[in-house]
Amino acid sequence: MPLLEIEQLKKSYALPGGARHTVIDVPWLTINEKSQVALRGESGSGKTTLLNLIAGILKPDEGRVVVDGQEMSALSEPGRDRLRATTIGYIFQTFNLLQGYTCLENVMLGMSFGPGVDKPFAETLLRRVGLGDRLHHRPRQLSTGQQQRVAVARALANRPKLVLADEPTGNLDHNNAREALALIRETCKENGAALLLVSHDREVLGQFKMVFDLARINKALSKETSEESQEAPLP
Repeated sequence: MPLLEIEQLKKSYALPGGARHTVIDVPWLTINEKSQVALRGESGSGKTTLLNLIAGILKPDEGRVVVDGQEMSALSEPGRDRLRATTIGYIFQTFNLLQGYTCLENVMLGMSFGPGVDKPFAETLLRRVGLGDRLHHRPRQLSTGQQQRVAVARALANRPKLVLADEPTGNLDHNNAREALALIRETCKENGAALLLVSHDREVLGQFKMVFDLARINKALSKETSEESQEAPLP
């Protein structure tokens, strides 16, 4: 059984005047356990919306999202929160660290929404990502690359089966981006987690054997691109 299954997934937003704009229209997508998959898409193409639908942060208008055998899209909000906390790790592009808490506290707080706080494991994760000497530093005392490492540790804190990464190298310089990508992939492999990473960076995408193009799997985007092509003047 695939770890993630998407069927006929649709999401739209209201526009001024009452019309609706369809952002996501994905007929089918599956990801197997422990696999590592990249999703290619330009800024504004709906990548983050798709990840938020998978994570249960957003509810779809139509369709199914099944994670580890449970239909995320059919659960109540508390049910989605529980499934997300126990099964999914999310690495946000902007890290979303709590500035008033230390690195260790940020990771342990993430644990509190799942099976429970495991301080030794939180410390182990932070050491694994190279922050063993920064356990009690706050985010503002860290470099951008170090903050990303905290975000990686937090995403793996509840031993998720699926890690979602939203442009995780987008705010990093070239060297830090390469290190962060390698770290994400290695730590997911070590912890037996599948990885779905979205990016528009060709170098990042080139590191993956399996790459989906959002413009191909998202009918809403394909239609939009087709209409733009038809409206464009001939050379």
